[in-house]
Amino acid sequence: MLCVKNEWKLQLIIYCRGRNMPKNIIGVFGAGNISDSDDEWQAALTVGRQLAQRGFVVLTGGLGGVMTAASKGAKEGGGITVGILPGTGKTTPANRYVDIAIYTGMGEARNAINTKSCKAAIAIGGEYGTLSEIALALKGNCPIILLNSWTIPPHGKVKPSEWYVAATPEEAVAMAVGAVAPEGE
Repeated sequence: MLCVKNEWKLQLIIYCRGRNMPKNIIGVFGAGNISDSDDEWQAALTVGRQLAQRGFVVLTGGLGGVMTAASKGAKEGGGITVGILPGTGKTTPANRYVDIAIYTGMGEARNAINTKSCKAAIAIGGEYGTLSEIALALKGNCPIILLNSWTIPPHGKVKPSEWYVAATPEEAVAMAVGAVAPEGE
């Protein structure tokens, strides 16, 4: 089920697609249980704002914590936000900064949709759900930027994927943008 809070924004996306003006989507993943006094919140707010200012659609899991902060930042930056939610509108309402809420009814399995729906992703801090998104991004060849997040070296003969470690929100945004539109394009 697709629930759109602002129908005009969906129309804008459709218009842009019809005009060969694709909006690239960058995901922001992280824990849902942090507050605005946490460093991760401030980092996600900055990341969301900077991505939107560069013209990217910001995709999150649509709930609280890092997801709310990134969505809020994107709205402050004049951007469009998408939330891929685990339940229904009644069981898991989207945070108030989500423009396009997609209710999957899939629980944590929605993390696969999150990683398949973006051109690159930034993981900020996080718990096991974030770790699953990182693994799914690596498996699906979605460039993933880690900002104060999980780091796990490849095991055995596993080929290192496109994974980057950023020291600041600004560096994370630059890496994600670079992964989507490499220099020279």
